[in-house]
Amino acid sequence: MRPVIPYVTAALLFGLGVYGVLRRRNAVLVLMAVELMLNAVNLILVTADTTVRAQLPHGGQVFALFVIVLAAAEIGVGLAIVLQLYRLRATVAVDEVPLTEPSPTERPAEPAVAGVASRADARPGNDARPGSADRPEGER
Repeated sequence: MRPVIPYVTAALLFGLGVYGVLRRRNAVLVLMAVELMLNAVNLILVTADTTVRAQLPHGGQVFALFVIVLAAAEIGVGLAIVLQLYRLRATVAVDEVPLTEPSPTERPAEPAVAGVASRADARPGNDARPGSADRPEGER
């Protein structure tokens, strides 16, 4: 007899993940939806391993472990990309990410830096702290 509950649960998880990838615009939520889809695949692999005996014993569990390791690496790289996207664009909305390379005449968007009005103020010799003009050069 085939276990129906794990297969139905995996199908629901995978469907929820597909819905999250297609409908969400936040890059972090899209990554979470992809993880849901990978967990659904893991559930199917482990369930199939317990019901279908192949030549490789515990093959489904080995593949599930392999998928978990790949998912951990994928989350690490994905979150690093999202963090860099937030630093450059001040948003993690996937709709606002340009899909083409900027032309050489276009300047990149100004990063959102708290407390700094422009890049000219952020130069090492320009101390924009209040009262810094009153202090001698060595104390700045």
